[in-house]
Amino acid sequence: MKLLSRGLLVGLFLVLSFSARATPKSSSSSRVRWTEREANAWYAQQPWLVGANYIPATAINQLEMWQSDTFDPKRIDLELGWAESLGLNTMRVFLHDLLWEQDSKGFRKRVDLFLSIAAKHHIRPIFVLFDSCWDPNPHLGRQRAPAPGVHNSGWVQSPSAEALAAPAQYPRLEFYVKGIVGAFKNDKRILAWDMWNEPPNSDESGGNFAPLNARHREHLVQVLLPQIFAWARAAGATQPLTSGFWEGDGGWWVPDHLSGTPKIQAEESDIISFHSYDRPATFEKKILGLRAYNRPIICTEYMARSAGSTFENTLPLAKKYNVGAINWGLVAGKTQTIYPWSSWQKPFDAEPAPWFHDVFRTDGTPYSAEEVKFIRSIIQGVASELDTASSPSVPPKGSL
Repeated sequence: MKLLSRGLLVGLFLVLSFSARATPKSSSSSRVRWTEREANAWYAQQPWLVGANYIPATAINQLEMWQSDTFDPKRIDLELGWAESLGLNTMRVFLHDLLWEQDSKGFRKRVDLFLSIAAKHHIRPIFVLFDSCWDPNPHLGRQRAPAPGVHNSGWVQSPSAEALAAPAQYPRLEFYVKGIVGAFKNDKRILAWDMWNEPPNSDESGGNFAPLNARHREHLVQVLLPQIFAWARAAGATQPLTSGFWEGDGGWWVPDHLSGTPKIQAEESDIISFHSYDRPATFEKKILGLRAYNRPIICTEYMARSAGSTFENTLPLAKKYNVGAINWGLVAGKTQTIYPWSSWQKPFDAEPAPWFHDVFRTDGTPYSAEEVKFIRSIIQGVASELDTASSPSVPPKGSL
């Protein structure tokens, strides 16, 4: 066993001390995790949930989407209209802690405006509070231009590596969670809250940015993630909370195999969510395993064409098992997620064939007319089935 440095021991002690202080005492007013019955009753009231992870084409990351100088409600209205034309009824949308620190009042107003635009198009979003993907050193203000031919070259983490490693900043994160959730705790325009996107299951995860991530971030996240759930519940959220399983083939879809971060996600989530950019057999295997939780299931990321995950081979399975399905990407734009993950190692100098993610070009033209036709057809088919099932039976003529 390697000896830990004095500084690291002090840091971990502070993190654990914060965890002990932040754990809320039980009270009759504290919201607790939904029971299986409560979660399933909520899900029974929802349509088949189909949507996309959303950021407007004009934004490279969460900060550019939401900051006052670059927030673009007209563009959002246009693009969500394209989503509505497909029959999509939810969007997964990323927030950021720095936006609350910068201008909490203005941020709330912009979120409210976004919700009004989404409601106009019959879309209820899932808001994501934190994210461990890509650049761990976010900054407010003007964001950098996209790197040519590179997938998601400007996406940023929340919290930053510096904030994650500094327990003194955790009260600021608590203020953000309680502030944004509390402001919209009863808002029926919101479908759910996603506490943390792809929290690390190991210190080795992080791709190109791994060297810049906080040291021992797996442990830091495991201390902080339960507190984030607790803060959202203390804020009075009436919508379900979740954090999605995602990484590797460690068997997180088998409940008896859980440990570390996935165990926390399973124990704290009101509804089960997961990511799968897999081919159909693996996608189905994960669903079958996750059904053991006896809670609603939503796949909050899928669809990477060249990896074998498509609308045509995934949505029928989601429909079969009544699993919500939210693909990555609606409109091609500054995130450049039409390029595959491998573009970080070898940037593209031309449009890839096929596109990795996304459905529409920036002018609203579908990447694939046949794909769009399929999406509309399967959603409309389910909607028709639900309408038929909910309609009162009419006796045949002459039977009265």
